[in-house]
Amino acid sequence: MPRQARRKSNSGIYHIMLRGINQQIIFEDDEDRERLIETLVKYREISGYKVYAYCLMGNHFHLLLKTEYEDLDLIVKRIAGSYVYWYNRKYRRSGHLFQDRYRSEPVEDERYFLAVLRYIHHNPVKAGMTKGAADYEYSSYGHLIKGKPELLDQDYVFSILEKDEYEEFHKEENDNICMDFEEKEYPLNDEEAIKLIKSVAKCEEIAQMQSFGRDQLARTIKQIKDKGLSIRQISRLTGISKGIIEKVLKQ
Repeated sequence: MPRQARRKSNSGIYHIMLRGINQQIIFEDDEDRERLIETLVKYREISGYKVYAYCLMGNHFHLLLKTEYEDLDLIVKRIAGSYVYWYNRKYRRSGHLFQDRYRSEPVEDERYFLAVLRYIHHNPVKAGMTKGAADYEYSSYGHLIKGKPELLDQDYVFSILEKDEYEEFHKEENDNICMDFEEKEYPLNDEEAIKLIKSVAKCEEIAQMQSFGRDQLARTIKQIKDKGLSIRQISRLTGISKGIIEKVLKQ
């Protein structure tokens, strides 16, 4: 089936999501998250886009941005390519990190802009990572108020939303449906599963498992599976293909 053509935004504003290939983790620690933010700052100067909001999760991230003179495809290619190059060097891995096709939706009016803004900031709350949007460090929620001039464009946000209404606006109940990835539910959430995998594998970084020898990898995967994690979740978090995991489990 041919891919659907990407919808263009008349306003130039898009809600964008990039996710790890096979839903694998793309941010293992704070250094990884800081690196992506630095990458966004760097290419904002080169590509001329404006960033209104962001949220960095475990295996994906959200952006609310406006294109200026460069096409969205080129912007995403620059950001993703730079981060993947750095990530692969850090974790001594090779190959793809992100799904081939990022997701995007046009944001054409102020009402939907605010809905997406709130939706992005509520991602950690929805995932059970924090109790409130203000508690999560790696989103733009607090930075919009405090000011993060090297990345965020505050002027547009606060031209349609008063600063003194900002906190209450994010607390309002709403039924807006924004673009997202469908996530499966697991007995252990990702944070718990990552701790378990690192403990069993005896490694500080989960990506290190990709460089394990055959016997070590087989032993480790079997032990992790015995702890109750599914093949899908192991594959998604470690970046090891489902086929390889199934193969070693049969040995």
